[in-house]
Amino acid sequence: MRKKVTQKSRREFLSKATMAAAGLALSGSTLTAGKYHKASRAAEKIRMGFIGLGNRGSQLLRLFMAHPDIEIAAFCDVYEPYMLRDRSLVSPRYIADLGSQIPSMNEKLPDSVKKYSDYRKLLEDKNIDAVCIATPDHWHALQTIDALNAGKDVYVEKPLTATIKEGRMMVEAQARTKQVVAVGLNRRGNIVYQKLAKVIQEGKIGKISVARAYRINNMFPDGIGRMKPETPPQGLDWDMWLGPRAYRPYQYNISPYKFRWWSDYSSQMGNWGVHYLDVIRWMMGETAPVAVSAHGGRYFVNDDSDIPDTMQVTFEFASGAIAVFCIYEASSGGLFQYGEVELRGTKGTLYADENGYRITGARPGQFQTWKKQIEDEIYDLKNESLPDGSSRDSTAALVNNFIDCIKTRQTPLCTLEEGHRSTCFAHLANIALKVKSRLEWDPVRERFTNSEAANQLLHYDYRKPWKL
Repeated sequence: MRKKVTQKSRREFLSKATMAAAGLALSGSTLTAGKYHKASRAAEKIRMGFIGLGNRGSQLLRLFMAHPDIEIAAFCDVYEPYMLRDRSLVSPRYIADLGSQIPSMNEKLPDSVKKYSDYRKLLEDKNIDAVCIATPDHWHALQTIDALNAGKDVYVEKPLTATIKEGRMMVEAQARTKQVVAVGLNRRGNIVYQKLAKVIQEGKIGKISVARAYRINNMFPDGIGRMKPETPPQGLDWDMWLGPRAYRPYQYNISPYKFRWWSDYSSQMGNWGVHYLDVIRWMMGETAPVAVSAHGGRYFVNDDSDIPDTMQVTFEFASGAIAVFCIYEASSGGLFQYGEVELRGTKGTLYADENGYRITGARPGQFQTWKKQIEDEIYDLKNESLPDGSSRDSTAALVNNFIDCIKTRQTPLCTLEEGHRSTCFAHLANIALKVKSRLEWDPVRERFTNSEAANQLLHYDYRKPWKL
């Protein structure tokens, strides 16, 4: 029989075992994914609990299962088929309509995995060391803070929060508890963007004046459709799914999967904008904008969703640079000659995505006589694995890094503060569109300085009994 070990002593053991094996000194430096994998295998396995096991949660489960230092200990989901990992129990309507968004659930799992319908019961389990949170976005803050207070390390999916206030409270909870928290902004684990973040901040393309990104997804004409309230499918705890949000009857085009077209639960700014704006501000070395304005609305898609089908947002930085993000959900095709983000600098223009980048040297314009300051450059990431032996898959790199950090107590590749700062961009954009004005933002106080109406949208009143 294995001797029972307290959570604190287990954490100390895991850390010491890894440090001894790797010959490391405890420091605050960031680890690269996979650096200490071999050394850590000698340590006791980390027992993981999973809260939210739908589409993204199942993807993350498989990545954690692939790591030799992980023991799958517990599952929690408000939809019973997901919790039980039994696809035969899923509503046939879900499978017919959503296809690959419904997980296959064919994992080979030990019989010892515990099953919970209430995440609070999972967090009470003293034998669980860490949790992975991949629930709908309006749940992330509560579940992360509760997990931290329960002494668990946390991997939490993006977008980090439903409100700006939630994000700051999560950061404060992590600072108080000293637990390891990693945020699933997966491009932080990508070798291309890691390389670019260094060289662009060093001035490779000069001073950046404009950054751009966009999301195109043609939802015309019917989008997520129009539905009337109905009885939830068997096995779905709808009241628990809603959690802190105001009660409303179940509607088929909300859950599962389609909740990110509803502003109460998320947005496409949160779904896609957070990714692109995160890498933009990372490469630019920016923390937060000082002003934001947005244009757009619901014009072309006839469905129940309450988020814009067309949107363009401009963020202004103290440096004078601007970043533009666009959502076009009634269109198709691409805008850039290459990649997913564009940065325009005084020396050249960068186009990049997770597979590589292109740099085009700037040419002199009107009245200028200087020669090109940098040469054109093409970089393609061709290898399936990275030099440290870790996966090319950027999410896998984040997961592996999180596991390393549990053992070493070091800083993850994407911290809670970084996740919060990037998620703020999405919230600022959505708020600016709602109030229909240019908003000035104080990134230290995290308040608008020119609109009390906008400040009222920094948080919402939780439905009882839920509270932060």
